[in-house]
Amino acid sequence: MRAAAAALIATPRGEVRGPFVPLLRSPDLLDRTQKLGEFLRYRCGVEERLREFAICVIARLWSQPYEWRAHAPLAARAGVAQATLAALRDGRAAPDMPADERLILDFCTALDADRRIDDDLHTRTVAILGESGTIELVGLCGYYALLAMVMNVARTPYSGVAFEFPVDGSTGR
Repeated sequence: MRAAAAALIATPRGEVRGPFVPLLRSPDLLDRTQKLGEFLRYRCGVEERLREFAICVIARLWSQPYEWRAHAPLAARAGVAQATLAALRDGRAAPDMPADERLILDFCTALDADRRIDDDLHTRTVAILGESGTIELVGLCGYYALLAMVMNVARTPYSGVAFEFPVDGSTGR
């Protein structure tokens, strides 16, 4: 466990917190998970605003307060409107969100609900993100869903503050 914690501290994350605390119980899984996360969070080709918004959508779909509280401020700093984040938090889609954010919402929600996306959504996503970005968006969805599952099972708090979404798992799709 100590070696896994030390290795995580040596990454851009710089500390062990959130989902990585329960993942310490499986150092090999922690190592492999954090390497995927390091790529998706810091080096993938999906622009930061859309990446952080996608993470917020996944946090909302999985009713994961830690993930939400950690990434909603990052999404706002990257340019996602507060009204868009507030609507998502409340289980609805903001009526005036930019088209590329609406695409991310539709993609993440469809992938979660249907376990696939239809041809039209695929075509629209590739037109905005490209082939590589589309696959990286799938990776973001899967990675943050994994972290949400880990934290939901471990009941990971966010700085000891209880936080609940008003409506469970809805995104207003």
